[in-house]
Amino acid sequence: MRKHSVKIAGHPTSITLEDEFWTALQSIAKTRGQTINDLVTEIDEGRGEHNLSSALRVFILDYYKNSSV
Repeated sequence: MRKHSVKIAGHPTSITLEDEFWTALQSIAKTRGQTINDLVTEIDEGRGEHNLSSALRVFILDYYKNSSV
């Protein structure tokens, strides 16, 4: 697990993710033509009551589940 610095809606914060999830997040952002900050902001806006790191993991899991269908 590593801490990564990101900006959510222009505000700096850090998230803790395993390297594999961070790499997946970078790949998804690149595929979607987004920056990591923009993708994390998007996920943050729709996360509900989940903490941000959990919301990111669920997003990544859903992304790959849905892209393999």
